[in-house]
Amino acid sequence: MKTMWMILFLLLPFLAIGYLAWHIWVMLPVQAWLKGLVIAVGVLSFVMLFLNFRRAFDSLPLWTARWAYEIGTSSLFVLLYLVMIFLVLDLGRLVRLVPKSILYQNGYTALGILVLMVGVFVYGNLHYHHKERVALDLKSAKPLAKEYKIVMASDLHIGYHNPRKELARWVDMMNAENPDFILIAGDIIDGSMRPVQEEQMAQEFRRLKAPVYACLGNHEFYAGVPGAKQFYKDAGIHLLIDEAAVIDSSIVIIGRDDRTNMRRKPIKDLVKVQSSKLHVQSPYILVLDHQPYNLDRAEAAGVDFQLSGHTHRGQVWPISWITDRIYECSWGSHQRGNTQYYVSSGIGIWGGKFRIGTQSEYVVATLK
Repeated sequence: MKTMWMILFLLLPFLAIGYLAWHIWVMLPVQAWLKGLVIAVGVLSFVMLFLNFRRAFDSLPLWTARWAYEIGTSSLFVLLYLVMIFLVLDLGRLVRLVPKSILYQNGYTALGILVLMVGVFVYGNLHYHHKERVALDLKSAKPLAKEYKIVMASDLHIGYHNPRKELARWVDMMNAENPDFILIAGDIIDGSMRPVQEEQMAQEFRRLKAPVYACLGNHEFYAGVPGAKQFYKDAGIHLLIDEAAVIDSSIVIIGRDDRTNMRRKPIKDLVKVQSSKLHVQSPYILVLDHQPYNLDRAEAAGVDFQLSGHTHRGQVWPISWITDRIYECSWGSHQRGNTQYYVSSGIGIWGGKFRIGTQSEYVVATLK
């Protein structure tokens, strides 16, 4: 049954391409060769998505590889929204609200759809570049050395589509908060180490004026964990892989290995071992866990606060509806017993730079 669903999931994009190709063919009032050209460009753009997964563009000049990445990954979102538009029109035809002439040999409809798509995706791109500052209050029942200001982020996805210039802007935003320390919940790297190394992005992290603690995400596994580890080291980031760090003898930060590693240590064992190993009495336990699954286990282990990311809250509507149903908490603040959680939708993004119905964000928390 699982294999059948996987095959169906992989077939869906190609069924969608066929569906769109037929609609474009019957709608455009132009010569056959021009219709074929429009369809071929769309298909080629989507093929570039899979070529990106195979790192086929890593040997090209950086600017070329960047455009190939942007076009390929953006095509997935364009495909989604075009399918939704034509489904609405087809349903309108079935209930006799949309006349047949709207969908056949109609340049006005084609132009209207083009204008709508351009408007939606220009908005989505502008909205992505606006980074929302989220204020978060954390209260500890345990004694702390002082009140702390913490900047939290996840899912930077630096690489071809989030270059060094964009990372520099995020570093400036974090420094402007004057935090005591910074937490990053995985997926700093998008996929390919090539643009990260070629643009020497580690130097930007070195500009951060507070200690940085981070865990791995699933995309570090795609990029290659050895290369990612070296990058974290070069960037001056304290990478915690089923390990812990202590701040002022009152806070224990535990960074979990990503869920991609099926043999990572259980959270209850990490809390027990690390707290005793570090000789900290009644510490405030803060966990970095990239993927927000099994939140009940952090609660049972006595964790005070957990920061996660990974979901992006679907990036665009209506995928956000799906993530809201997959995860106990797909975005925002959450509480289970005495354990507080925050699942970030990410400061960066995977793929096309569009935020529709979701936000790119960083969190500024006060721990009292």
